[in-house]
Parts: sequence; C-alpha cells; structure tokens
Amino acid sequence: MLSLHALPERYRLILCDLWGCVHDGWNIFPGVVDLLRNWKDEGRTILFLTNAPRTATAIQRQLDALRLPTGLHDGIVTAGEAGAAALLGKPVGFCGTPDDRADLEARGLTFLDDGYSELAMAGIASGETVPDYTDDLARWLAADVLMHCLNPDRIVIHQGERMVCAGALADAYEALGGRVCWYGKPHPSVYDYALDLAGSPRKEQVLAIGDGLQTDMLGAAKCGIDAVFVQGGIHAGEPFPSDFARRHGLGDWHPAAVVPTL
Repeated sequence: MLSLHALPERYRLILCDLWGCVHDGWNIFPGVVDLLRNWKDEGRTILFLTNAPRTATAIQRQLDALRLPTGLHDGIVTAGEAGAAALLGKPVGFCGTPDDRADLEARGLTFLDDGYSELAMAGIASGETVPDYTDDLARWLAADVLMHCLNPDRIVIHQGERMVCAGALADAYEALGGRVCWYGKPHPSVYDYALDLAGSPRKEQVLAIGDGLQTDMLGAAKCGIDAVFVQGGIHAGEPFPSDFARRHGLGDWHPAAVVPTL
C-alpha cells in the first residue's frame, strides 16, 4: 500500500484537497505541515484543489489566517474561480453567504436581486438545510433559471459539525427538473485547468488526495489519475466502498491508498 511519507518518485504533481484533509475550517490538522514540507523538499509540485465557491485569493487569506506556513504549495484551484470565469460580464442572481457574494463581486461578477434567468449558487446559510429552500427552488424552477453551482460539495465537516453545501441544493434542483451547470470536482474541466497550471504533466505523474467519494475520488478516477482516500473527513472513518468502481462504471479502479488522515 502506498505511503504518503515515502511517495514513489513518479508523482511529480500532488492535487490536494483542503477542507477535511489539510484543515477543518478552524485548525490545520496535526502532521500536515511536515508532510507538505517533505513533499516540497522532494521537489514535487503541490496544488490545492478545492470545491470552495470562493476565489483563490480568498482561500489564500483563509490559509494565512489558519497560519499555514508559506511556501508549502504552488497554487490554488477553486470551483469558484472556474465558475466566476464563466459568469464574468453576465449579470446573474446569487445564493450564498454575504462573504461569498463580496468575494465574487471583487472578482468582477455582477449580481441581480430579481429578474435574472441564471443564478450563481455558492452555498447556503450556516445552520440551514435543503428543505429551508423549498420555496426558492420552486420559484427558480417556475422561471426555468439556469443554476451555476460553484461548489459541488454536498456536505463539509466544520469543527465536527456537518454543514450542508451548495451541491446538495443543486442536487435537489436537478431532481425537480431544474437545469444545473456544475464547476469543480469531479468535473473534468477543473482537472484540465489544474494540469495546465502545473505544466501538463503526464497523468501517471499525478496523485490526487481527498476525502470526498463523489468529488475527489470520482473526479480522479474519471480523469485517469491515482488517488488517496482520506477516511477521516466527511465520511467519518468509513472504509472505501468495495463496489465504488462498479457503481460508477470505472472498471477495476481503486485508490492507491486509504488513510485515516494526512
């Protein structure tokens, strides 16, 4: 089984998830700094690949606030950046937190409070769940609003608490028959962007690390790259599903390693 502390030389690019792997939104996990520093000392490229609906600049500010030492990564790729690039110059509706809105407006996006035919879905308020948005979903569906989901994560663990993310609301909208355009993992465009940013390495030189089955693992498998499944994140220590590849039509794909934490 692959060891994160003695990676094969062939892995020159590491695509590492953040929330649930590097931090919990409040603290950097023990041992992560030493591991990242070891990979950098070995000359590997590290990109943080996150489904956060925020810009790379905002995520860097968060990492600075969490006191992650500088120089331990080579870039940040976010679902929010990918969505923002697609929506620039197109006034749309918005659903998310005030901080998300301010961050995306600083990126150049323009939001409308009504009269829109497309919507930027960045998230929902803390403590709320999908049923709290029943009326909004019905209203968007009636107007045939195209939802742009800037965070395909369904849940995230924040200091031990499960919080609902934008992807769960987008799932509910699709189930009603609504139209959704997805950004971030597991969708191929975000991997294409990350690989291009890293100088287009061969896929056998790339290792993805994450705690999400629907996002990190499925995205890596569909991209054709190796992956490490971190059990201790959103799946709370559950084993990697033995039928994962079969359910998703992935042949004999399986993670290169399953670890409790980084």
